[in-house]
Amino acid sequence: MDATIANPQRISGIRTGIMALRGWRRMLAAFVAGGLSALSFAPIFAFPILFLTLPVFVWLIDGSTNWRRAFTAGWAFGFGYFFFNLFWIGEAFLVEADKFAWLLPFAVTLLPAGLALFWGLAAAAARVFWCEGIGRVFVFAIALAVAEWLRGHILTGFPWNLVGYALTYPLPLMQSAALFGAYGLTAIALFVFPAPLVALGDSRGPLSLRKIGAAAALAAVPIGLLLAYGLWRLAAPQTFVPDVKLRIVQPSVPQREKWMSEYQRRIFDDHIALSLENPAGEKDSLQGITHLIWPEAAMPFFPLEAPVALDILANILPPGTTLITGALRHDPSPAPGTAAAPDARALNSILVLNERAEPLATYDKINLVPFGEYVPLEAALSKVGIQKLTHGRGSFAVGPEPRPLMTIPGLPPALGLVCYEALFPGNIVQGSQRPGVLMNVTNDGWFGASTGPYQHFHQSRVRAVEEGVPLVRAANNGISSVVDPYGRTLQSLGLDVRGQIDSALPEAISPPLYARLGDWTLALILAAFAGAAFRFRKNGR
Repeated sequence: MDATIANPQRISGIRTGIMALRGWRRMLAAFVAGGLSALSFAPIFAFPILFLTLPVFVWLIDGSTNWRRAFTAGWAFGFGYFFFNLFWIGEAFLVEADKFAWLLPFAVTLLPAGLALFWGLAAAAARVFWCEGIGRVFVFAIALAVAEWLRGHILTGFPWNLVGYALTYPLPLMQSAALFGAYGLTAIALFVFPAPLVALGDSRGPLSLRKIGAAAALAAVPIGLLLAYGLWRLAAPQTFVPDVKLRIVQPSVPQREKWMSEYQRRIFDDHIALSLENPAGEKDSLQGITHLIWPEAAMPFFPLEAPVALDILANILPPGTTLITGALRHDPSPAPGTAAAPDARALNSILVLNERAEPLATYDKINLVPFGEYVPLEAALSKVGIQKLTHGRGSFAVGPEPRPLMTIPGLPPALGLVCYEALFPGNIVQGSQRPGVLMNVTNDGWFGASTGPYQHFHQSRVRAVEEGVPLVRAANNGISSVVDPYGRTLQSLGLDVRGQIDSALPEAISPPLYARLGDWTLALILAAFAGAAFRFRKNGR
């Protein structure tokens, strides 16, 4: 066997060196390890790197003599993690650079710095309960998993790229989200990735094959079980809702043009033209299409207040075809052709229109994007020139809760999700009635060809697996798709592709474990980890 592998001093020496780091070198090591961890997610999916970076995090806590030093190490690791996971947010501030570019440095640093506080506090809490041996990895996983859950729930919540998403690629691994959800997988990931190297670093004496095998088994056994479950689950037959044929339109409107008045008619006409063609480019006037789906805020105006637009829609929709579109609307809604009342609320919505362009159902967005759709402390911040990125007067209003289901002719009960509402594990189904389809409209044109749209799509797919419900996704510039309850992409259009998708609608399946128990699955995992940590602490291992 190669001596560099068999020599225990090699790994324990690295551990000792990391523990001994002080000052800026310690902060830099934490930042770099956190930044490299971001490679684990879409579109790269280099999740094995966590076998190297998360042990560094554990060893930095090992070298912390008190909770304050653990906090700084955790914060620096988190800052690197979130900085490289969220750098694409800066793209949104360049769409109208003359107005917003000055905010870019603040956005790409302050948001990661704020989110890193969760990891700093988790590291500090872990240090309080730290112990020797593998037990401390359980403590580490508990503290960080709780921090990730809090990140997704405190204030508006922002659960972007939870660590657990590293265990949702490839597709067989994604199936474990049906059991544990993204939060439960986060707890599992925070144990299995650091455990092998930490165990080897703790080893005394020569590293025998038995010791190496035992350390590797700490990750190989749980990941192998998750893979086996996923392969078994993917063998299930695929079924479709009868008599449904969807057409999803992806217009790829440049974000810089989206809200310019001179482009309004062209954008609307573009949606119409794409709707009347099949994916082969042949005009078919929507024959055989039961449901036409447009992306978030597809029309750059308030369609219910635009009688000319409604007349055009009524002329192109054949009998039996329903339009489902992202749309802006006012509440109360004025009569067609009249202005909204000064106190009317602006809503970012999904609008369902019948063949006569009459509204059948609406869904109003609940989870608004801070500084994108509303400005916190707007009265104060507006005085220093801070305004929301989206167009329109004032902030958008929040829709009613719990999130209602939409009744759409020919479809099972539909749950509307606008933009990043598809990010929230366990919180998208809020009522007692179970949906039969997740209807997600979005516009990721703000973020160009960065990693952001790929990550957004991947996390949306995981919602389908968690709930056992198909996902229909219409995105302005991609990625539009139809995803079945197992996360399989049946049809899709890539980023910045102009076109349409014609697809059947997969049927929902029986509610998986996570859909029934929600985040109680996380609680059960954390309880098991706490028991294991106590046992190893008591035994001094």
